[in-house]
Amino acid sequence: MKDEQIWVSKAKEGNQRAFQQLYDAHVEPLFRFMRQYSKDSFQVEDWVQRAFIKAYKNIGSYNATARFSTWLYTIALNEMRTDFRRPNLFLIDSSIQNENINYQNEDDSFIWVDIMRQWLEELGESKRTVFLLYEVEGYSHAEIASMLNIGESASRTLLHRAKYFLKSRWEAEEKSA
Repeated sequence: MKDEQIWVSKAKEGNQRAFQQLYDAHVEPLFRFMRQYSKDSFQVEDWVQRAFIKAYKNIGSYNATARFSTWLYTIALNEMRTDFRRPNLFLIDSSIQNENINYQNEDDSFIWVDIMRQWLEELGESKRTVFLLYEVEGYSHAEIASMLNIGESASRTLLHRAKYFLKSRWEAEEKSA
């Protein structure tokens, strides 16, 4: 975190190497996060690239009260929303597989990963985004509220509703098995 603050400070002074450090630290997590919204990896690459270009051009306006990643994710989400204003276009790609996960029974586990992706898709954009930002990416409700331009209580409510929906789906699946 301290290194990031130094990189941001130097990037604000025009140091391209410092911005490269920020890029290197955030490109993969941002790509993984944005990949949850499109099956088209080229589209995701475009969103990520445009987010970094905007971040580079506007680094001077970055306010250090929030983490750099919070600011960057906000830019990326806005890029995505610019491209897709219609509902139900945010699809989770079931072909994504996390190669770092070691399962005892891979066939069953990947079936559950696909089922979970389907349930996440059914959540709708706002609940899914809050759920992923909080549970997967580890952002606080204050950071999520800032990113999505909503209140912290709205972030908590959306997370609660997402968890309730997923728990209900899980319980229904358990009963039918």
